[in-house]
Amino acid sequence: MLVGIRAGYGASWEHTLIVTPQPHSWGADDHELMRRGVRALLEAEAGWKVVGEASDGRELMNKVAETKPDIVVIDIGMPHLNGLEATRRLRSIFPEIKILILSMHDSERIARDVVEAGARGYVTKADAARDLVLAVEALSGNKTFFTSRVDQLILENFLHAGAGKLATPAERLTSRQREIVQLLAEGKGSKEIAVHLELSVKTVETHRANIMRRLGCHSVSDLVVYAIRNDIVHL
Repeated sequence: MLVGIRAGYGASWEHTLIVTPQPHSWGADDHELMRRGVRALLEAEAGWKVVGEASDGRELMNKVAETKPDIVVIDIGMPHLNGLEATRRLRSIFPEIKILILSMHDSERIARDVVEAGARGYVTKADAARDLVLAVEALSGNKTFFTSRVDQLILENFLHAGAGKLATPAERLTSRQREIVQLLAEGKGSKEIAVHLELSVKTVETHRANIMRRLGCHSVSDLVVYAIRNDIVHL
């Protein structure tokens, strides 16, 4: 799920975008229920208005470019371009945008990756009803916001992190390579990926070979399993 907010005059916000959870991770009824719930939470606040939706990371990038929101709330499990990769790209292109991640999980690894990607906040879906509005308000005031459990995980991670910390699996790959791994994990073949990314099939296959060599994987299925286990992709 993604929400983007543009600050209006005074204490109000005029523009809000919502990217709903992908259908394959939420049943049709749950998908609709979650969308309506988030819309209701936001529109209950004076001056907040939901003005659009997008279904995946690529559509998100286009809509953010069109609307220039101040705050973007991203579902970590978006298809095509997952939430972490979208966060990295948004921070690179629009460094002034504040990003809040919404996730089903609260693992230490994901918490670390969220912060390192440049997000200013992290709320679990289980806590969204309680924390989502508070989180958006915090980010609008140039503060950070993390669900209590996530906040503790981040603190523990930084307290125990050594100066010589090794690169995470995701950090060993380029942005393009992570994008290709995401599409492979979604079941797309080389030809589909080539069309989707506007590359040649040969270029895609070269990227795939380099990724597998870099991560020590011997087949695409090994690569997908490794990527999921190490939070390189989010489905």
